Amino acid sequence: MTTPADVMIVTPHPDDAEYGVAGTVARWTKEGRSVVYVVCTNGDKGTSDPLIKPEDLVAIREAEQRAAAEVLGVREVLFLRHSDQQLEDTPEFRKQLVRLIRLYRPQIVVTADPYRRYVWHRDHRVAGQVTLDAVFPYARDHLAYPDFLEQNLQPHKVKEMLFWAAEDLNYRSDITDTFDLKLAALRSHKSQMREHGVRKVEGWVRKRCREMAAGEDFALAEAFHQVLLPE
Repeated sequence: MTTPADVMIVTPHPDDAEYGVAGTVARWTKEGRSVVYVVCTNGDKGTSDPLIKPEDLVAIREAEQRAAAEVLGVREVLFLRHSDQQLEDTPEFRKQLVRLIRLYRPQIVVTADPYRRYVWHRDHRVAGQVTLDAVFPYARDHLAYPDFLEQNLQPHKVKEMLFWAAEDLNYRSDITDTFDLKLAALRSHKSQMREHGVRKVEGWVRKRCREMAAGEDFALAEAFHQVLLPE
């Protein structure tokens, strides 16, 4: 049997979780919580370099994601390897996530907010929506996937969901003491930092985290829409 994890992070692409939740992940792991990553797409289109082959980019980005996870103390990184920009709300994708939720049995699931308006990567919307559906009701209901019962993948009730990049923010996480780890994890994504510029990214992230901590008694925050699931 797989050892349960306290937290599951479902990220659309390699590096999205580092922008959205890495400071909080670092705080959780420092507190002794077990965190696993589920990376939905392979990031094979995340470059402006016309000379790099998609399959080479996939290998680079997976290595970068593993390095970032190591910085944060993440226990395990699971790659679903859907193509970048082609993530779809399908029964197959939903079943993949339900299987992992029942296997790892997290208390908290974190993903991208699917309801952000206007400019938002479609993979983010799809990943967030399918994760939400997988958590409730599919992972909970024993007859949703009878074949899982035959594999001893029993129903599981997630207690809490957090959505990053949400417009309706109702939960702020203090990352003042782990912000440097968030930046270090972001730097692990070297291919993406070259695309955007390390200093530009770090400046934007620091500014954003200060803004998200406004009104709190701490300096830097990550902010989410929090949903507490019914018992």
